[in-house]
Amino acid sequence: MIKFLTSFAFLPLLTALAAPPNRTFYIDGIGGNDSNTGFSATQAWRTLDRVNATTFTPGDAILFKAGTAYTGQLHPLGSGSAGSPIVIDRFGQGEKPLIAAGGRFQEALLLRNQEYWEVSNLQFTNMGPTREPFRYGVRVMSWDYGTVRHIHLKNLDVHDVNGSLVKEDAGEGHGIVWENGGAKVRSRFDGLLIENNHLERTDRNGICGYVPYGDKKLLSTNVVIRKNLLEDIGGDAIKVWGCDHALVEHNVVRGARMRCDDYAAGIWPWSSDNTVIQFNEVSGLKGTKDGEAFDSDGSCTNTIFQYNYSHDNDGGFLLICCKDSIKTTVRYNISQNDHTRLFHAGGPIKDIAIYNNTFYIGKDIDLDLFLWEGGGKDWADNTTVSNNVFYADGTGRNAAGLKRKPVDDGTFVTRPGVGGATRITFQNNLFYGNFKDVPAEWQALQFDPLLNKPGGGGAGLDSLRGYQLRSGSKSAGAGTPIEGNGGRDFWGNPVPVGKKPTIGAHEVQR
Repeated sequence: MIKFLTSFAFLPLLTALAAPPNRTFYIDGIGGNDSNTGFSATQAWRTLDRVNATTFTPGDAILFKAGTAYTGQLHPLGSGSAGSPIVIDRFGQGEKPLIAAGGRFQEALLLRNQEYWEVSNLQFTNMGPTREPFRYGVRVMSWDYGTVRHIHLKNLDVHDVNGSLVKEDAGEGHGIVWENGGAKVRSRFDGLLIENNHLERTDRNGICGYVPYGDKKLLSTNVVIRKNLLEDIGGDAIKVWGCDHALVEHNVVRGARMRCDDYAAGIWPWSSDNTVIQFNEVSGLKGTKDGEAFDSDGSCTNTIFQYNYSHDNDGGFLLICCKDSIKTTVRYNISQNDHTRLFHAGGPIKDIAIYNNTFYIGKDIDLDLFLWEGGGKDWADNTTVSNNVFYADGTGRNAAGLKRKPVDDGTFVTRPGVGGATRITFQNNLFYGNFKDVPAEWQALQFDPLLNKPGGGGAGLDSLRGYQLRSGSKSAGAGTPIEGNGGRDFWGNPVPVGKKPTIGAHEVQR
């Protein structure tokens, strides 16, 4: 049983004792004492107040004893330097140390305009008596500062954050959030790593950025969001904002948009360029106010979705929408038993390439393969759909969204067709099963692709061998060559250059 330290008595600023460089400070919320030196486990400090009253220097380490818990906010001062970051971690065996803000602070961990920090192996929570705007688990900031470099957040458990569920009030809560902005000095991050964290029951969102700038003159760089597990998230799971060449890979989302009543999706960029979203698994998005696994959103150029697995999402596989959403590439992904629509193409968007994906529509599922929608005047332009497998044990349709339904659930009154969408090209796609209102010219190829076990996917990308092709499939070599195809299929098999590939996410080696 973890014992909480509940005293918040004011502690005067203590002068750290002289110590050699690369100091290690120990904190023990049960057996420590703030009058100690802090330089050994037997001389550990006791409270967060003592830690927060200290300015740390490059190479320092701050170690919390395993199995201890603290109420309040962790906001240590100082910055590290290149090659000598400041490290926060645990010592000893047992449960990760817990920092519980209890709704008394906006965040349980705050780093503001501080560089070269590595935070690992702690847990953070921030539950107040009621939901409040601007409530977070972990917040790192670059505000009126310039460039904040080298912030690593690894192996953290961030859970039970009851922030605002309302996106429009700009006070939506987050599990982990990075913020860069300011009116005086343009600010950003360089070298932000969010890796191997477990987020659960964070409201409104999981891992998100926030940038108030209305342009993209200074984008954050070297942002990597990798190998995180997000479960039971109230709204959006992972949102990349204001970045260039961000990498989002090997994350697992199990349940998002669980509590919010506005629009949310699984993993998506906003106002970012050259984002790569790959090897992620997203399932259990609730509702049809968006509710897709993935989203290529506004003011984003050259977004790539590849080698991802989407399944059992109420809103579908992928939303592409909003002004200045340009050049979205969707390749070698697998969708199983998504609902409502596979693609929602909401203009004005342009230059979309969708190729070599495999889509499985299970029995009793009736969805739109494509929902084309333009808000009355702004529609998709220049969409090319090539070498995909559409396999329907249920029913797949094609529709134009005319207007939203009177019920406030994000769905549309539709009719067959593409509405005002322009320059749509379908080539070498395979349709197998039950389809309605899909143009005949899109269905030039109709035969059984001989998938090993369609619909047999479970949890994890390793469960998807059922979407590989059996010997003798006519899909082999039946596709159209794609320039710059990424070089590999879903399972890592090489894709030929300048030759006809296999249709679908599995490249048969010939």
